[in-house]
Amino acid sequence: MMSDTSCNLATLDPYVPSPADPFDVTKINHLYRRIAFGASKAEVLAALAQNDPSALVEQLIEDAKMLNATMLPPWSTWNRDQFEAAENANRDNNTGFYKREGKNQMVNDMIQNKVRDRLTLFWSNHFVTEDDTYRSPAYQVQYYNILQMDAMGSFRDLVYDIGICNAMLEYLNGDENVEDRPNENYARELYELFTLGIDNDYTEQDIQETSRALTGYVDRQGIPWGDIILDPTRFDNGTKTIFGRTGNFTYDDVIDILFQERENQVATFICTKLYSYFVSPTCSEAIVAEMANTFISSGFDISEVLKQLFKSQHFFNQEAIGAIIKSPCDLMICFYNELGFDLGIMDINDYIRGTVRMLGQDVLNPIDVEGWQLDEDWISPDLLIGRWESARFIINRAKEADMNQFRDFVVGLPIGTAADGNLDVSLSGPDVEIVVRAIVNYFFPRGIQDDVIFNEILEVFKDIFPPTYYEIGGSPTWDLGFAEVSEQFCALLDYIVDIPEFQLK
Repeated sequence: MMSDTSCNLATLDPYVPSPADPFDVTKINHLYRRIAFGASKAEVLAALAQNDPSALVEQLIEDAKMLNATMLPPWSTWNRDQFEAAENANRDNNTGFYKREGKNQMVNDMIQNKVRDRLTLFWSNHFVTEDDTYRSPAYQVQYYNILQMDAMGSFRDLVYDIGICNAMLEYLNGDENVEDRPNENYARELYELFTLGIDNDYTEQDIQETSRALTGYVDRQGIPWGDIILDPTRFDNGTKTIFGRTGNFTYDDVIDILFQERENQVATFICTKLYSYFVSPTCSEAIVAEMANTFISSGFDISEVLKQLFKSQHFFNQEAIGAIIKSPCDLMICFYNELGFDLGIMDINDYIRGTVRMLGQDVLNPIDVEGWQLDEDWISPDLLIGRWESARFIINRAKEADMNQFRDFVVGLPIGTAADGNLDVSLSGPDVEIVVRAIVNYFFPRGIQDDVIFNEILEVFKDIFPPTYYEIGGSPTWDLGFAEVSEQFCALLDYIVDIPEFQLK
């Protein structure tokens, strides 16, 4: 959704902290919830001490670019016969075991790898394939491997690599596209969903001629779920005209012509999607236009446009904070990472995979070729109950594993920054309202502005002790040194996961 009516009027100039606009806990958590999947308490404290958002963004993105793709499993080259013969395949419906293994690995990577696998998730919902459709677990992990390798690099390379991977060829019928019966499905989605947008400066003839240039990727060498490779005898060797250019074009030529003849349209379309995903569902045309210029001038380098966006005053503007509804992956992975709690003996990857699937985000299997529509589509009465109880499950498992970790989390939780912009003291002492306010500001993107709701949260936290315990100078005076703080924080978390603002990031 493009608009010039956004209330966020800040520019893409770098955000520089000041006493009036400090790089505080709110902004640090805002950055980590958008660019990654939440920050640990230690990461928040380190960012506060560093007090340099541009340097932090630079380091996070450069670290992401240096990451190797996850090692492919031994079964990444198996064909259908090999999967069906494997011992694990008999556990359930043929290949379900291996597909879950691939999804669990993706969840693990999102928990561990911050920026790179935030982008992997993003691109999986842009270059959509559905593993329920193509079915091969090997195709699934090959496709995921490409997303990881190209997530932070050249968008042109990403478009090229995805278009001829096995999963995409089968999903959008590229494996049925031959010289005498061209299938237009992939050519249409290449322009409509992947690079240009609906009805954006291409014609039906462009689609038809492009589909002819994409013919021939049909050869599995007689092996079900084998690699799909080009069969030159099934390629259309005739002359094609695409975007006004004529020749005997191949797949390579299509990608070249697209990025040469429609670079402005590609850049604007992709930057609009990046903006709406990372900043706000309501886009600013002026900001997107600046991002698009950066995208083009950098040779479609994904990391360069991300650096510009995440370092900007626009991204850190108050209007951008709390403007997006958490996806199921956001909800579960951010909460898990931010708490950093031991959950005892359990497979956290499998739990989160199954939970986000139940909540409507089956990773590597979006709902259709247009992908998840995000934001308000994540919320319904039934899904809300599931979201509440899924977060509560993490709390309860942590409680069973080690109750002391709740108090340990609160002690030393950062309050924010001092008036001079330097790191302020962390939580200690007897003022219960300061403690609860710090917790609330930590887990809610804009804190809680409504005094009635805040006082309700405060009373939940205080409930374990008589009111006299909270009177400064009283006897006994409540303090963070009390062992019961663990129980108080646990009760507070259990309460706040139901508050609507908890669903925002």
